[in-house]
Amino acid sequence: MLPHLDDLATLVKAAAREELLPRFAGTERLFKADGSVVTEADFAVQKRLTARLQERYPEFALLSEEMDALRQQELLEQDNAGLWCLDPLDGTSNFTAGLPFFTISLALLIEHKPVLGIVYDPIRDECFTAQRDLGAWLNGVRLRVPSVDLPLRRCLAVVDFKRLGPLAAKLAVRPPYSSQRNLGSVALEWCWLAAGRFHVYLHGKQKLWDYAAGALILSEAGGRAETLRGEPIFSIELQPRSVVAAGDRRLFDEWKTWLTECSDGIGSP
Repeated sequence: MLPHLDDLATLVKAAAREELLPRFAGTERLFKADGSVVTEADFAVQKRLTARLQERYPEFALLSEEMDALRQQELLEQDNAGLWCLDPLDGTSNFTAGLPFFTISLALLIEHKPVLGIVYDPIRDECFTAQRDLGAWLNGVRLRVPSVDLPLRRCLAVVDFKRLGPLAAKLAVRPPYSSQRNLGSVALEWCWLAAGRFHVYLHGKQKLWDYAAGALILSEAGGRAETLRGEPIFSIELQPRSVVAAGDRRLFDEWKTWLTECSDGIGSP
């Protein structure tokens, strides 16, 4: 039997309230080898949730962003009953700068597929959850992507230009949408798309812990996503994946067609 989403939400919310919020905008930033930011808060949440999940669900192993890459790969290759996939603080740069847009993201993988997902935003007290084939919810209320009666040229896009290479320049010069944002927390971007707060999404490189919960939430809310190469988003590997997504399926087709014609094969796996 799968863990209950309400029980998991209780654990995640407590970690956010007691480990993240007291450190918000007041913790020292460190830099990892790849240049990304990490803080004391990342490690505090990882330590806390690792212990709590092990106590309650000892049959499942846990993979976290802040683990050593060799250990992460070992966990992916093991024959586990299930594997938690945790991003203890998604949006660390926002967090250290005092920008109120960050989250904890947790997914449960069974047989190499996400079956549960939780993304919790402690600033807005918004808890996005999903269970495979049963739906998605925001604070316990069923979440469905609203239909969009707009052409692509009238839509709001969230685009991460930093990881798109030559495609970024083409989008900057000839954008097919009306306006663009970059929010800085991948997991929350997935959820805000599911909630209809913007219309189309593009990101060049996301790691497993970035998208495992969020992609499940969007899918269960009725949205659609692929890589730039037209592959399924989810892959049980450490290599980053690109993302093309939209809440509305008609709009997704228009967005993907434009990108395919524009990019001439440019993209990330």
